[in-house]
Amino acid sequence: MELFRRHPDNPILSSSHLPYQVNTVFNAGATQVGDDIVLLMRVEDRRGISHFSVARSSDGISNWRIEERPSIMPDPDSYPEEIWGIEDSRITYLEEKSLWAITYTAWSEFGPLVSLATTVDFRDFQRQGPVMPPENKDAALFPIRFNGRWAMIHRPVAKKEGTGAHIWISFSPDLRHWGGHRMILQARGDAWWDTSKIGLGPPPLKTQDGWLILYHGVKTTGSGVIYRLGLALLDLNDPTRVIARCDEWVFAPEKEYEVSGDVDKVVFPCGWVPEGDHLRLYYGAADSYIALATASVSELLAWLKQHNIY
Repeated sequence: MELFRRHPDNPILSSSHLPYQVNTVFNAGATQVGDDIVLLMRVEDRRGISHFSVARSSDGISNWRIEERPSIMPDPDSYPEEIWGIEDSRITYLEEKSLWAITYTAWSEFGPLVSLATTVDFRDFQRQGPVMPPENKDAALFPIRFNGRWAMIHRPVAKKEGTGAHIWISFSPDLRHWGGHRMILQARGDAWWDTSKIGLGPPPLKTQDGWLILYHGVKTTGSGVIYRLGLALLDLNDPTRVIARCDEWVFAPEKEYEVSGDVDKVVFPCGWVPEGDHLRLYYGAADSYIALATASVSELLAWLKQHNIY
């Protein structure tokens, strides 16, 4: 069964849609703001340095409204950790604070780290600075607190050769100071499709069965690396507890726009937008385009129950 169904107009966004000259556009955070779907797109300029641009659409597919200038540029004078660009945003609405929190990767001289920004309208953004030191990326917040603490999923990388890159969770009383670090999903090694490294896709999605996680898994093959997607489920009240994880991947690069680009054979989602049982998944394709796939939340949960390794 095809769980994620590609939109026939894919890719829905490319560099040609931007009102200024760039190299590529991909890996967008996504959310609903009023009647619009809002994407916070990663845009790589012709130097090779990334920034963010906001795109708005009433149907989430076409007629994207994009500002004439970038929405957030790297600011290494004030934030030296952004010297080599900002990338791969994930957007979480924090109802308690009546704002959107944006986690993103900042590329410092010492490697990638996790930074945080907030906004109430996706026009003005307030940087909060780094929240995780290098080397770390693929981070997103949960929309609620657990026992008074905010929770964030992220992906640190150990420097010891052969230890891999795995998914961790951490907790904070104030969104600035983080502790309680714990690994929750491990790259499986050997022949598995998620053998080399794994990382979170969109922010965790609350469902009746638990927090649904879509993650990318990377495998090195004779023709290079391939990025594919899998599912996991965390306990609703204790997100450190994994209650389901898929055996098979659920989505893989197959179309030409996913297979061939600046980085071949990559599907990389950073945002999804639920509408009842209907789910829109926005993903980067081959580090060159933004594409759209749709799914049913209930179908994803039913499939995961059948393919659970726990």
